[in-house]
Amino acid sequence: MAANTPTDSNCVSCPMLPAIAELLDNAIDEIQNGATFVIIDKALNPRDGNPALLIQDDGGGMDPEAMRRCLSFGFSDKNSKTAIGQYGNGFKTSSMRLGADVVVFSRRTKNRKLTQSVGLLSYTFLMQAKYDRIVVPMVDYEFNTQTGTWNSLHSEQHLKNNLSILLQWSPYSTVAELLKQCDDVGHHGTKILVYNLWHNDEGKMELDFESDHEDIRISGKANSTEKVGTRKAINEQHLANRLPYSLRAYLSVLYLRVPENFCILLRGQVVEYHNIAKDLKFPEFILYKPQNVEGSVITTVGFLKEAPHVNIHGFNVYHKNRLILPFWHVVSYSDSRGKGVVGVLEANFIEPTHSKQDFEKTPVFQKLETRLKEMTQEYWDYHCGLIGYHQVRKKPPATMTSHGSFYSRQDHGIFQPVLLSRDSGAPLKRKERDHTVEPERVKRKGVTRTTATAHRQDVQHAVGPANQMEDQEAANIMQDNRTLRARCQEYGKREEELNLKVNRLRTEIKEAQLEYARLLLESKLLEKVKRENKAEKSMVFVLVEERLTQKWRRRQKWMTCLIQNGVVLFFKKLVSLKVGFVE
Repeated sequence: MAANTPTDSNCVSCPMLPAIAELLDNAIDEIQNGATFVIIDKALNPRDGNPALLIQDDGGGMDPEAMRRCLSFGFSDKNSKTAIGQYGNGFKTSSMRLGADVVVFSRRTKNRKLTQSVGLLSYTFLMQAKYDRIVVPMVDYEFNTQTGTWNSLHSEQHLKNNLSILLQWSPYSTVAELLKQCDDVGHHGTKILVYNLWHNDEGKMELDFESDHEDIRISGKANSTEKVGTRKAINEQHLANRLPYSLRAYLSVLYLRVPENFCILLRGQVVEYHNIAKDLKFPEFILYKPQNVEGSVITTVGFLKEAPHVNIHGFNVYHKNRLILPFWHVVSYSDSRGKGVVGVLEANFIEPTHSKQDFEKTPVFQKLETRLKEMTQEYWDYHCGLIGYHQVRKKPPATMTSHGSFYSRQDHGIFQPVLLSRDSGAPLKRKERDHTVEPERVKRKGVTRTTATAHRQDVQHAVGPANQMEDQEAANIMQDNRTLRARCQEYGKREEELNLKVNRLRTEIKEAQLEYARLLLESKLLEKVKRENKAEKSMVFVLVEERLTQKWRRRQKWMTCLIQNGVVLFFKKLVSLKVGFVE
């Protein structure tokens, strides 16, 4: 079924990738309940063979009441201060943004009771059935440990009505197929299947599963014709420019912190966590204390490691570990003052909008925006020269002596006196350098006019005891300067060696984490297979036991009947009759 995006829905403004992230937030919130993974993958609708979106986690799952709240509008069970979701409508709006229909399977153990629930939120069903209200069919079961069977928690009529809707409008046409999806979840967890995915105006499915078999992309957003290695191609392939269309890139930076024992599996491959702050060179850490708000925030600011070859800048603002504004432009692209400057901060003192794609425009938020703009420009002014940009600073006026002389740095970096006559015109300005030391003025006698060539030669002047002492001090300063430069070069080499070692260790840690995630996933799958085998064996044992019990009961009943009806006397009489007959 080709579904076109509904133009009258409020969820149209919600982009596709943030809609998937909204569903993923529920799995992240389940980490506190023991979740270790979440799977995002392509699935096939068994009814028509069309692609569907699968999201599954091994968290605590939902009991029937939680499932009902999940599929109803305006409810939220998340009261934790660290929980990402809080409004209660995220699941509904995001799933409806991705496709026309969604079916949810969940299992949960609560108060020593194992329950499973199946719920359907179907735009197709509501439109074709012409309902004027939202109807959400659900079925709930509880596991009976004595009989090893699932018993319905509803009346027979309620179960029949809801099952008929589920089997007609869900991807599964039989009860066995429907309930098998709950078995795939295991003892606890949730499985979401979004089907009848929306198509764009060109008739193409908005989610692109074919361009990259290890990724999910937005159709028509990643058609780059630039040659690999060119400056424009490097700019287009940067993470910041891949975020709008690549789910793998978006998920890699979606959360500021991810536990080591939790992994996100996108189309069978682990999503590698990416810390944007580690992409910065010459970083600075600035403490920001918002007014009239408790607490403070450390903002990391620096140049991208690819600067100045990429035209990217902005702040990545997180809220409760979740990325809300990626590469937020607090200064315009037309202003080169700030080009390449990127920042990262977690702002829990401001509230995001319901879509989690922006913040509420409160006075606190506006003050933060103003301060981030100031940070960008201040950082640029003091550090732009480190990546090759022309550094503009306010230059102090030159200090003149009574003879009109001042000091200028030569090309080789050593201060030498430059003599100017009174009629040599306006004083020459010198370039300001960091960490420079200017010696005290030297009194001169017998100043004569010099030319530009004479400035580069030794200056002839009267030599006295005071001049000799000052010259000796200048020589000592120059010697100290050379010694410090040598030490700086040595420290620079050691820093490069340590950076190489750090990068090598980081690579080894990443490889170890990937191996750990792979082994963890394999162990989960093995546990699932063991549980299924154990369940099958227990079911076979129960069936055999029931058959033997029934057989024994039949025999016992038959013997009882024989005894009660005097079968023994009958046989005795029969024997006597046989004896008489023989005689």
